[in-house]
Amino acid sequence: MGAENGLLGVVIAIVGVVGSVLVARISNPRRRDQDDERDEREPTVEGGNPQSTELKVSPEIWRRFTVLEQKVDHLTALVEEMRERVSALERLLRLAMRIIRRANRRLRAAELPPEEVPAELVRYSIE
Repeated sequence: MGAENGLLGVVIAIVGVVGSVLVARISNPRRRDQDDERDEREPTVEGGNPQSTELKVSPEIWRRFTVLEQKVDHLTALVEEMRERVSALERLLRLAMRIIRRANRRLRAAELPPEEVPAELVRYSIE
């Protein structure tokens, strides 16, 4: 008789759940076409409220992004300026190396000892 009571309890529980689902559907009918339209338009949050598809960021974060963008722009300008300076200096070093080589050729032609080329300028040699 104990097994019958357990089985009877399970059947009563199942009937109760099915009954509560049916009562909920009857008391709160949903129109299927409205639900389908809402699902297509915008997602919903757990509470059933429509959620915007737009990403919302606090003004403080946007301000930080703006500051970072300004810093990056400033650093980019500095890098470009330094790149131009480096190019100008390399041109001057190549010119200095040409002048030294030309002077050494003249010294050799006059049978005088040539000047020593500084090690720093050797890498800027064109010849």
